[in-house]
Amino acid sequence: MAAVIVQSWRETYRGLMRDEVLDAPDLLERRERFWAAALTDPRYSDNRALVAVRDGEIIGVAMSGPPLEPESPWSRQLFLIYMLAAHHGSGAGPALLDSVIDPDDVVGLWVAEANPRAQAFYRRHGFRRTGDPKVDDGVRVICMTRDPRLTIGA
Repeated sequence: MAAVIVQSWRETYRGLMRDEVLDAPDLLERRERFWAAALTDPRYSDNRALVAVRDGEIIGVAMSGPPLEPESPWSRQLFLIYMLAAHHGSGAGPALLDSVIDPDDVVGLWVAEANPRAQAFYRRHGFRRTGDPKVDDGVRVICMTRDPRLTIGA
């Protein structure tokens, strides 16, 4: 899981994130520690983490959980969904998304403003831009929300 995240970050965020972050010698080790905690620490027991596998290899990772901000209007937050670039368009991304969030959940997420591919993916799955951008790890991110209680009129 950690290796997929690191490779995906390097494929997706090169030029958006600082090279010293993407090329840090301990990046994989830090991601491994993150996943060890995310999958075993009882504080994260309400999170849902899943992988997409093709030919015995992990090609994608997704995780959602209770919103980080207590005052959030969301019932769930999509913390991450990453797919190796070679598998974009394979259908694994939508399958991961549907596996970590329920259709009735009001879901929010943060996505890089300079990542139109990801934004288009989320729009295809009912998310809309909401709120003001912020900077996270040196990357300008926007909020997107999917609220199944709302319908868009003609």
